[in-house]
Amino acid sequence: MGLQAGPPSVGPSPASPSPRQQRGATTLATPWWWTARSMTSTCCPAASSTPRPCPSSATGWLSTCRACSKRQRRTRRKASGTGRRGSSSLTERTSAVDGLQEAQRQAQEGKNIGTTRKGIGPAYSSKAARTGLRICDLLSDFDEFSARFKNLAHQHQSMFPTLEIDIEGQLKRLKGFAERIRPMVRDGVYFMYEALHGAPKKILVEGANAALLDIDFGTYPFVTSSNCTVGGVCTGLGIPPQNIGDVYGVVKAYTTRVGIGAFPTEQINEIGDLLQNRGHEWGVTTGRKRRCGWLDLMILRYAHMVNGFTALALTKLDILDALDEIKVGVSYKLNGKRIPYFPANQEILQKVEVEYETLPGWKADTTGARKWEDLPPQAQSYVRFVENHVGVAVKWVGVGKSRDSIIQLF
Repeated sequence: MGLQAGPPSVGPSPASPSPRQQRGATTLATPWWWTARSMTSTCCPAASSTPRPCPSSATGWLSTCRACSKRQRRTRRKASGTGRRGSSSLTERTSAVDGLQEAQRQAQEGKNIGTTRKGIGPAYSSKAARTGLRICDLLSDFDEFSARFKNLAHQHQSMFPTLEIDIEGQLKRLKGFAERIRPMVRDGVYFMYEALHGAPKKILVEGANAALLDIDFGTYPFVTSSNCTVGGVCTGLGIPPQNIGDVYGVVKAYTTRVGIGAFPTEQINEIGDLLQNRGHEWGVTTGRKRRCGWLDLMILRYAHMVNGFTALALTKLDILDALDEIKVGVSYKLNGKRIPYFPANQEILQKVEVEYETLPGWKADTTGARKWEDLPPQAQSYVRFVENHVGVAVKWVGVGKSRDSIIQLF
C-alpha cells in the first residue's frame, strides 16, 4: 500500500514552534473537509430543528448537506411518482451479490469482511473489470445498454448460480428511470470546472468514510471500495490538485471501529463499554455496535501523512468527562522494537504492542463549554497533547450533540 514513505512525526521538539504557531496566515479560497478515522462530521444548519437557510443558497456553497439532499430527493420522488425504494431493481441485485460474496468468504475461509451488504463492492469490482454500467450509458443508446446489462447479469449468475435476476423486468424499469433522471444529469467534470472558474464560490467536499477505510491506504481488506482519503476529491470529482485548499481532519477524542479488523487500542472492558454507551456508538448503515478504545495517535499521524491536514476538529471530548484518567496510544512496538510507521499488513498490526501515555481526567461536565477558557485545565491539556504529538493545530473542539456544542479556537 506504499505506507512506508517516511517515519511519522512525533510532534515538535520543545524548541520547535507549536502547530498553532506553524500554521500559515493565508487560507485558500477552496476549503476541504476530510476525515481521519471513525469520525463524526458536520452538515449545514438546515439539519437542525431551528429553521435556517441552507448554506447552498445562503453562502453560495455548491454542494448541499445530507439533510437538504434528503429533502430534495423527497421532493423529486413526489414529482416523479416514485417511492423511497423506486430504484430497488438496481440496488437489490448488487446487494444480493454482496451478500453472496460474504457467504462465500465465510464458507471458504471461515470469516468474512463485514461489509454493509449494500452492493458497493460488486459495483466497484465491475468498474475495475471495465464491465460496469454508468449513468451516461443508461442515457445513451438503450439497445447497447441492454446488451451490456444482460452480459453483466449473466456474468454474476455464472459466479453465483443461486442469484435470480428478472433481466427483462429490470430493463423495463431502468428505461423508465432513464427519462426521469435525464434532466438531473450533467457532465461532472465540466460542472466542477465551471464552479471553480466562474463566480467565486465556497466549495465543500466531505469524506463519506474515514481514512482507514480507504481502499489503498486503509486496513485492507477491511476497507470500503473507494478512495475516501483526500485523493478521492481529485479522482472522484475530476478536480485538479492545485484547486484543493484547506484539508480539515475530523477525529473523535477516542477511537472507534465498526466491524472486523485490527484495532490496537481497543478496550474490551468497562472502558470500552463506557465509551460505547456514553458516545452512543452504533454503525449508521448497519446498526452494529461500534468497537471503542483509547485515542490512537499512530493512526492519526498516519492519516495526516496521507491527507496533509491543515487543522483538526476534535469531536466528542465530553464523552471523556466521566474518566479519572485517560490513556492515549502514542507509539507501537513490534517484537520489542518501536516502529516509526503504521503497518500495512493486518497480521502484523494484530501483533503490535501499544505504548500509552496516561493523562489526568477532568471529572467535570464540559457540555456547556463554548469558549476555550470554559474547558477544565486537564481537558485543555488533552487537546494540546494531541496537537503536539500530531503536529497539527486543533481548530474546533466538539463537546456535545447540539449544533452549537462546539468551541472554535481560531
